[in-house]
Amino acid sequence: MPDVRANGIDLRYETVGDPADPAMLLIMGLGAQLIDWPHEFCQGLAARGYHVILFDNRDAGLSTSFDELGQPNVPAILGGDPSTVPYLLSDMAADTAGLLKELGAERAHVVGASMGGMIAQQLTLDHPELVASLCSIMSTTGDRTVGRPTPEAAAALSRPPATTRDEVIAGATATSRVIGSPAYPASDEWLRERAAAKFDRAFNPAGTQRQYAAILASPDRTPGLRTVATPTLVVHGEADPLIDVSGGRATAAAVPGSELLVIEGMGHDLPKPLWPTLIDAITTNANR
Repeated sequence: MPDVRANGIDLRYETVGDPADPAMLLIMGLGAQLIDWPHEFCQGLAARGYHVILFDNRDAGLSTSFDELGQPNVPAILGGDPSTVPYLLSDMAADTAGLLKELGAERAHVVGASMGGMIAQQLTLDHPELVASLCSIMSTTGDRTVGRPTPEAAAALSRPPATTRDEVIAGATATSRVIGSPAYPASDEWLRERAAAKFDRAFNPAGTQRQYAAILASPDRTPGLRTVATPTLVVHGEADPLIDVSGGRATAAAVPGSELLVIEGMGHDLPKPLWPTLIDAITTNANR
């Protein structure tokens, strides 16, 4: 897995498929790493004729960490004091634009999940010339009245930070149980394996807090989304407890001509039984 220098930082990335095919960029969510995109899912997209690019966002995985900026004061940010906000989603979108340019991709079909959907939306607003199509999965607009978590999901993400490998794996598995798809539950073994792989590759809880601060401090994208002319698909789980389906509905309502796919029994994850449905929907939108 190589690094590329983009927007003044190092981004770790990986590709799947034929470089001669159209580029499809996948952007993951809060605290997530490029390995959170299942390899078989990426292979499925590549088999449809796309060169799939996935990467670690800043402050996650093996990309540049902003440890020198310290910990944001989340309660203060929520109270209206942005003085400890390290960066915004627009900065993360600029990272993404820089990655595409450094890789020589004139345009890409952009797919974002959760916070990655927010970054994908911002990328489309800031750099529309780079985005051939947009797919926003289990995400929201930045309007604080939509996409609210359930109390259980909020509590799961607010647990005291774990310190040991075993605690991290146990906590991640428990959180996945709370926010995952009730109709498509993953096995404990699979969840533990994925949590262990992420911990062993990189562990940066402070970076996750800085990313969260960026989400909180970034402005509502709804006015900008009303100007988007890019073919857009919005996918959301009807049973998503972390970002309520109202966030997806609001995104689709804001983007003219967008398509909305609400999936019954899907929570805040990408369950394997739904990969064919998701791949079909993403590539159909790209073909628009």
